[in-house]
Amino acid sequence: FGHALRSAFDTHPHVGDVRGRGFFWGIEFVADRHTKTAFPPEKQLHAKLKRAAMAEGLMCYPMGGTVDGHSGDHVLLAPPFIATQAELGTIIGRLHTALNNALSEIK
Repeated sequence: FGHALRSAFDTHPHVGDVRGRGFFWGIEFVADRHTKTAFPPEKQLHAKLKRAAMAEGLMCYPMGGTVDGHSGDHVLLAPPFIATQAELGTIIGRLHTALNNALSEIK
């Protein structure tokens, strides 16, 4: 799961980090990949991502305020331990679509 997540998101211009272990992974979202500057809190990227993910049929755990209690956005992914490779691919595809949709709302 981690290898597939990194392949899909490591070069995304708004992903600061992809980290985790097993089937528990987090992805940090940033306004600028090189400086790791967080999106302004008023943009509410995590809330937009949650709506976009649910519209894609993906349950995930987006949160904000992870840098200093105010700034910073991330999502946690925790698929069931019995998920197949195909299901993990579906999760990644839906998250990719949801992230792009959420980002299009704040630009």
